[in-house]
Amino acid sequence: MVPIRDNNPIQITPYVTYGLIAANVLAFLYEASLPPQALNGFLHLAAVVPRELTLSFGGVSVNQPVPEWATLITAQFLHGGFLHLAGNMLFLWIFGNNVEEKLGHAKYLLFYLSCGILASLTQWFFAQDSNIPSLGASGAIAGVMGAYILRFPKAEILGVVPLGFFFPTFRVPAYFFLGFWFIQQAFYGLVSLEAPTNIGMESGGIAYWAHSGGFLFGAILGPLLGLFSDKSEEESWSS
Repeated sequence: MVPIRDNNPIQITPYVTYGLIAANVLAFLYEASLPPQALNGFLHLAAVVPRELTLSFGGVSVNQPVPEWATLITAQFLHGGFLHLAGNMLFLWIFGNNVEEKLGHAKYLLFYLSCGILASLTQWFFAQDSNIPSLGASGAIAGVMGAYILRFPKAEILGVVPLGFFFPTFRVPAYFFLGFWFIQQAFYGLVSLEAPTNIGMESGGIAYWAHSGGFLFGAILGPLLGLFSDKSEEESWSS
């Protein structure tokens, strides 16, 4: 199921959401400009490498010019391919503006980055010795979705189901669409713990624990930062 839009109008210009999308696109264009060997080196430097993060937490130097903790932020703006980027930015475009309106620009940026950091740490917790770089905005965007489902559970989501040459559309409430998405991520995360499969980051796949963790932390941090306070709609950068 691919979402197209939500029936949830806003009263502001979501500058931060636009800026985050632009930053991700620019970072991807830079990745695309690099030759394969240089790209591998760049991703290893700027993405989260769980084993190196584990060593750094233990006080062991990993001989990287960028502190390993900083990759918890830089990795949020990197993507493994065009479809990875496009899918993430579509979800951010649909769900980010409403959360930004409720939190206010400044708190929303703090919320987004915090969810991304906590999502990466969740994935790290379950794969502390992995040498596979973890990257992408998925964890942060999962946090946005976790806040969205709390604040707008009955908002209507318009989507499409690609079936070969047919593209039937559907309209479902946010709690159904996002709730199903979260259950799916959590299920695959659990499966990845039980047996060696092609599911999960350990085989170079999807970081399902980052998605699940980001979603849950978004549902926790959103209310703490004023998700249900209408006053936050008028918050400016100076507040």
